[in-house]
Amino acid sequence: MDKPPTVGDKQKKLIQKQRDEHMKREAEEKAKLRKFRDQVEDRINRFIQNPEKQKHKFEPMSKVHRTIIHDVADIAGLTAFSFGEEEVDRYVMVFKKEFAPLDDELAAYRKGEEWDPEKAKAVARQKELAAAALAEQDKESSRGSTPQTDYHEKYEKLLGRESGKDAAKITTPNKQFGFVPSENKRDKRTVEQALADIRAKKQKRADEGNVEEESTEGHSTEKAGDGC
Repeated sequence: MDKPPTVGDKQKKLIQKQRDEHMKREAEEKAKLRKFRDQVEDRINRFIQNPEKQKHKFEPMSKVHRTIIHDVADIAGLTAFSFGEEEVDRYVMVFKKEFAPLDDELAAYRKGEEWDPEKAKAVARQKELAAAALAEQDKESSRGSTPQTDYHEKYEKLLGRESGKDAAKITTPNKQFGFVPSENKRDKRTVEQALADIRAKKQKRADEGNVEEESTEGHSTEKAGDGC
């Protein structure tokens, strides 16, 4: 007559049963993953053979299943990205190599937005126009600001070098007083009045020079007469 099973024998049988059930579940899970991989390969093959499709979006799934999609896509020579929130709506989208997404398209998917190529072109065009307008505005602003040397050149042409320098001082920018030199802060003359004064001073110097020359010539004549 056989002995009744001991506590140790019961424990061993229970452990073995649990081990067998675990191995069975693992085998079933592996079979499911193999089946899923076969399905992914079939979907990707059909996607590759369709010349009208540039990308293919898979439904949200677990990280394990997404890893399989990435692996199959890489073997097939495709580009794959995952988007969405983990354990909520994260999914995989695969692209044909020649239609790999640019930064703007990737940014839209990461924000949860649909990518609209026509809308993107319009936005890009608006950005180009805005940049061109800003560049033109900067160009016009730079044209409107005249360097200090231009003042000297302007007045030198009108009045000569020395007088031109004097006139330019009137409009030379000053950090404290704008376009009026600090030493002339109380000078209320306009530029036209200042130019008129400069012309008068220049004419006065010219007249004085002529008088001196006439006086010198007359004095020389008198000396010559005395010698005779």
